[in-house]
Amino acid sequence: MSRFLNVLRSWLVMVSVIAAGNTLQSFRDHSFLSEKLYTASPGLVNGLQARTFGVWTLLSSVIRCLCAIDIRNRTLYYTTLFTFFLALVHFLSEVFIYHTAALTIGIMAPLMVASFSILGMLIGLQYLEVEALSQNKKKN
Repeated sequence: MSRFLNVLRSWLVMVSVIAAGNTLQSFRDHSFLSEKLYTASPGLVNGLQARTFGVWTLLSSVIRCLCAIDIRNRTLYYTTLFTFFLALVHFLSEVFIYHTAALTIGIMAPLMVASFSILGMLIGLQYLEVEALSQNKKKN
């Protein structure tokens, strides 16, 4: 396996662990979301919304961790890539369409993580293609 894919796997585990921590925080105290993410409309954040956000974040965390474990699984790889696109679109829409979030560090962090992850995973696709081609040549 290439060095880049190993770094990508480590990145996915790190992002997954951070997301699991955010999940716990969302279940523990919903003011976390109004103070860090949805700062433009903190009154819209309630316990139900925080728990829903927590479940969504937990699901993303599990998918990303599974991808790190089995990075050659194409379906899982594309599903993981989609989780980052979904997060990017969600946070951008909250800032620019719904105006419930402001461009603070609390929003910039997930935007940067999603963007870097998308870029890394798109580059990783190239490495997976090369790896698959070289394995096919060895078989023939």
